[in-house]
Order: sequence, then structure tokens, then C-alpha cells
Amino acid sequence: MKHTLSLALAWILASLWSPAPIAAANREHQVMMAEIRMLQEQNAQLQQALNGLNEALKALNAKIDDQTGATRKAFADQRLTIDNLGDSVRIVREKVDETNVRIATLSQDVEAIRTTALTPPVTAQPTDPNAPPPVVDPNAPQATGTTPKQLFDLAFGDYTAGQWDLAIQGFQTYLTAYPRSPMSPQAAFYIGQAHYAAGRFKEAVAAYDQLIANYPGTDSVADAYYKRGLAYERLGQSDRARQSFEYVVKNFSDNTTVSTMAKQALERLSKP
Repeated sequence: MKHTLSLALAWILASLWSPAPIAAANREHQVMMAEIRMLQEQNAQLQQALNGLNEALKALNAKIDDQTGATRKAFADQRLTIDNLGDSVRIVREKVDETNVRIATLSQDVEAIRTTALTPPVTAQPTDPNAPPPVVDPNAPQATGTTPKQLFDLAFGDYTAGQWDLAIQGFQTYLTAYPRSPMSPQAAFYIGQAHYAAGRFKEAVAAYDQLIANYPGTDSVADAYYKRGLAYERLGQSDRARQSFEYVVKNFSDNTTVSTMAKQALERLSKP
């Protein structure tokens, strides 16, 4: 009996210490460790994703701040632009008013000059019936009190200021009052120049033609031919432009400046 109990106890102890339970415990431990590693990896991935979201959020906030600043600056710039436009409109209105005043003044001068030209001058009868009539100076101040130089300078001031229409009217007034003044060819030339600067090339050609016809032999004729060529060129009339330039090269070789520019213009027209 005792021997039987000993055998049973030995069998139970052997069962408890057999390799099968130990192997099962090892597998369970390995599974738990694998799950822990998986959880750790998932945690690391989540932490990385969270860090990425934080960076994206910071970048988005910075972009929003930049856009807000840009929007504020744009509003400020628009406000400044509106203010500047208001100032520009005011300046333009003032210039328009000034121009209207100048036009009215010039119109009065023209009318006074016409009236003076139509009214014969009253002169004292010479004591000697055989004495020649008094010589009238064509450059003498008219009844308006404006001298030739003052009238020319007034028109030239408008020309240099870019007031093309005022300049044209001023130079035409000058030519009406003093058609044979030494400065008349220049006044006629600047009429063409003002039309050219204003982009009215047909009118510029007509003005240069009038200068050439009315003031032959003057120094302004060479410039008129050259500028007429440029006006024809701007009108797309290359043949007429070439004729004007060739005329300058042929007939005004002594004027080296204008002749050189005309040669350069001919070379430009010759290029395909």
C-alpha cells in the first residue's frame, strides 16, 4: 500500500514538472511579448502622426497669420491708392481749369490781334507830301501789349510741359501775329512737333508741309523733311518716308546731324 502511494505521488510530481506545461507557458509569454511589441509600434506610429499633425497645424497657423497680414496690407495699399487717385483727380481738375483759362486768354489775344490787323493804323500826315510812308516794324508789339518773344515763350512753355493743344494754339497765334518773324519757322516746326508728340501723325505731316512751303531756305526746313519722314514711317507709308529721308541726305549734307539721322533712318527702312 505504501509502495502504491509512493508511486502515485511520484507520478503526480512528474506530471507537474513535465515539459508540456512549461512549453505552453513559453508560447503564451511569446504571444504576450509580440502583442506588446505591436502595441509599442502602433504607439510610436501614433506619436509620429501626432507630431506631424502638430507641425501641419503650426504651418497652417503661420499661413493664416501671413494671409491675415497680407490682407491687412492689401487693404492699406488699396486705401492709399484710393487716396492717391483722389489727389490725382484733384490735380487733373486743377490743370483742366488752368488749361481752360489759358485757352480763353489765347482766344482773346487772337481776337485782339485780328481786330488790330483789320484796323488801319492812324498816322500823322507827313509835313512833306513827297516824304515816304513810315516803315512798319512787323515785330512791333501788337495792341495786346504782348511782344513776339513773350508770345513765343508762352507757347514754348506749353510745349515743354506737354500741353500739346495749348502749344499748337499758341504757336498758331504767334504765326498769325508775326508771320515773317525770324522765329516764325521755328513756331511752324513746333506745331508739327506737338502734333507728332500727341500721336497725330497726319496732322504733323501737314504742319511740316506748311513749314516747307511757307519758309523755304530757312534752317528749319531740313528738320521738317526729316521729321516728316518719321511721321510717314509711323503711318506705315515707308515709300514716302524713304523719299523724305533721301531728300535730306541729298540736299542737306552740310547739316551733319540731320543728315546722319536720315541715313540711319534709311538703313532702318532697308532692313527686312
